Amino acid sequence: MHDELEILRFTVGPFEQNPYVVIGPSGRRALLVDPGLGSEGLLEEIERRGLLVELIVNTHGHLDHVAGNAFFRRSTGALVAVHPLDRPYLENVQAQAAAFGFQVEPSPRPDLDLEEGAPVRFDGIELDVLHTPGHTPGSVCLKLGRRAIVGDTLFRGSVGRTDLPGGSWASLVDSIRNKLFQLSPDTVCLPGHGPETTIEHERRTNPFVSDAAALGLWVPGRS
Repeated sequence: MHDELEILRFTVGPFEQNPYVVIGPSGRRALLVDPGLGSEGLLEEIERRGLLVELIVNTHGHLDHVAGNAFFRRSTGALVAVHPLDRPYLENVQAQAAAFGFQVEPSPRPDLDLEEGAPVRFDGIELDVLHTPGHTPGSVCLKLGRRAIVGDTLFRGSVGRTDLPGGSWASLVDSIRNKLFQLSPDTVCLPGHGPETTIEHERRTNPFVSDAAALGLWVPGRS
């Protein structure tokens, strides 16, 4: 059933971030994942389809993934969920925005904690949560059958940056190789920026975390 879920992908805002609308089996209930800067236009599609957004899921607490929390909470009444380790990022979203010259509304306080081992329940199904620290301490990925919404943990040919506060390169590599790369090779990864990819493709070719890179046979920047 998870593989049959409809997932709408958008690319919005100055950071070209990908928010997602996950439509449940009923075709009426939905999750909104990572509504960041410039995501307000998604409401038109949500209303056009007559969707009831039950939950706003933040894969992590960076500005470009949470700046729309207040707007969508007010517009839909949906609850907000984030990993507890990333709650401080939501509390400081206005300071994050100011650092880039933007002004945003404060994020609502999260209603729910995302924790590995505690599935997200919506519209009669459960979605697995993977805690994948590295980009931020509380980064998470959502597993939906043979698809996974991976936030800024893994990209096509790249990985999330770890030079921002709370980032950890060692944790990121561990999260990717020991959690994401343990998923089925044909799992489609839906990232927070850029095009989709698969676990198999990244294990073979990603210059930062591929099997060859792990063995020291392929080092980024070295031909």
